[in-house]
Amino acid sequence: MVAVLTAVLLITGVLAGCGGTSSNEIKIGVLNEMTGGNATMGTSSANGAKMAIKEANAKGGVLGKQIKAIVADNKSEPSEAANAMTKLATQDKVVAITGMFASSNAIAASSVAEATKIPFLAVGATNPKVTVDEKTNKVKDYTFRVCFIDPFQGTVGANFVLNTLQLKKAVILVDNSSDYSKGLAAFFKDAFTKGGGTVLAEEAYLQKDQDFKTILTKVKALNADILYVPGYYEEVGKIVKQAREMGITVPMVGGDGWDSPKLVEIGTAAALDNTYFTNHYSVDDTSAESKAFVEAYKKEYGQAPDALAVLGYDAANVLIDAIKRANSTEPAKIREALAATKDFMTVTGSTTLNATHDAVKNAVIIEMKDGKQMYKATVKP
Repeated sequence: MVAVLTAVLLITGVLAGCGGTSSNEIKIGVLNEMTGGNATMGTSSANGAKMAIKEANAKGGVLGKQIKAIVADNKSEPSEAANAMTKLATQDKVVAITGMFASSNAIAASSVAEATKIPFLAVGATNPKVTVDEKTNKVKDYTFRVCFIDPFQGTVGANFVLNTLQLKKAVILVDNSSDYSKGLAAFFKDAFTKGGGTVLAEEAYLQKDQDFKTILTKVKALNADILYVPGYYEEVGKIVKQAREMGITVPMVGGDGWDSPKLVEIGTAAALDNTYFTNHYSVDDTSAESKAFVEAYKKEYGQAPDALAVLGYDAANVLIDAIKRANSTEPAKIREALAATKDFMTVTGSTTLNATHDAVKNAVIIEMKDGKQMYKATVKP
């Protein structure tokens, strides 16, 4: 990472004044987890972005030019996110970049965005450190996002457990290799204990772990009435399946990292009954915007969209709108327009980017039942 950022800083001066435009096109980077542990999420996000760009081009493009999506893969790894971000900014010379779900990847990418002064609009990365520098506590100039953040998501999850499920004794299973998981666990714990709940224990695992029986044996002995698992679908599916096989029948709750069709494939439909997660969107949304998007997405890709497809679509449209309002392809002017985004209508609702460059959005509660996602409730900020 140090080597990558050093190289970026050395060439930043060379990039001054350069923009990803030609006589008839504007280049936008679409950087996602196309392979690796979060591949289904990254693919959905990229699909959503590409569809938004296709629609914009069909309407005449932006500033009299067609938009060209430069799609890149971060391989679900922070170091690869930094490498791919560097290539998009310095070699492909895009005017802005959107994408990314995993917070660790987005945090790494944001360092490159700040160094190269290329606007970066994250899609689903929810850790506060994505847009606010952990060391200085200052808002990052060139980094934004179109999703809610984990202090809100963790509180929504805790209140759902306390008030709807009416459960008070929790065990938290944390992915210690993930900024997302650690952050969301901390915010859930804080809200849960303040609301009168008790966290009996916190058990740790790592991404790519396969066997969770040792920690689940400890969990079973604690007799908790709820397990909170703020991880990604790959490990969550295995945890849920192995827990049920060991006779752990209590409800399990998690965050938006669960949202993938792979979750059911890995965890099995039966094991996932009596589980819930907080998310950005439900395909059961009955708004006109949602219905139109779902119909268009099914026509384009032959399947129903998930939340990441919607966020990818929303982010691309927010970015396109910013370029229009900037009336320029200069990254600095696009950055200014992004920061001024207010009440822009997206599929997930009216989008305003606040002082910390975060979107203030509703959350939804999803229940897994018979292998399908069932909309349960909407929670406003």
